[in-house]
Amino acid sequence: MPNGYDFVLFDLGGVLVRLGGVAALQELAGIDSEAEVWSRWLTCAWVRDFERGRCSDREFSAGMVVDWGLPVSPGAFLEMFERWPEDLFEGTADLVAAVREQVHVGCASNSNTLHWERMTSLWGFGSLFDATFLSHELGLIKPDRDFFDHIVSAIGLPPARLMFLDDNKVNVVQARAAGLTAARVRGADEARSALVDIGVVPR
Repeated sequence: MPNGYDFVLFDLGGVLVRLGGVAALQELAGIDSEAEVWSRWLTCAWVRDFERGRCSDREFSAGMVVDWGLPVSPGAFLEMFERWPEDLFEGTADLVAAVREQVHVGCASNSNTLHWERMTSLWGFGSLFDATFLSHELGLIKPDRDFFDHIVSAIGLPPARLMFLDDNKVNVVQARAAGLTAARVRGADEARSALVDIGVVPR
C-alpha cells in the first residue's frame, strides 16, 4: 500500500470505547491514581484468568472482591463491571469506516464474554472489523508477547506493516518488541490523528 501499511489494529477500551468504572474501582480499592489501577489490573491474576476465558464471571467477581479488598458484594461488583463499556467515542464509527476504505481493519483487545456481548449488542462490533483478536477467545492476553506473535502469524504479513493503536504504554512497548508499528492514543480523535500522520486516512 502507498502508505506503507496493510492492516490497522485498534484496542477497544480507551481507544474506540469509552470505559466507565475505572474511577469507581480506584475509589473502592483506595488506590491513589488511575495509572496505578491500570498497572494492578494488567497484572492481576483474576483479571488475566477471566480475560483469557479461564474462569467464570462469578469466580472472577468473587476473586476481585477478596483480592482487591472491595467493600461490595461479588454480585454488586459484577453489575458495575458489566457496564464499564459506556459508549463509543464520538467519531469512532466514521473512523473505522474511513480506515476500512484504505486498508484492512481489526481489533486487538483484552476482553471478556460480558463486555464483548455488550459491545456486539450495542454497536455491532461483530461485523465492524475484518478480523478480531480478543483475549477471551484466544486464551492469550496483552501485554504478553505471545498475544502479538499470534496476531503476526495469523495475519501473515510483515509485522512492521501492521499498525497497532492502544491506550496503555506497556501494550505499545510489547507490540513494538514483536515488530509491529504501534502508537499510544486515547480516544478516536487521537487515533485519527495518528493515522492521518502516517497517511492511512486523509486529512
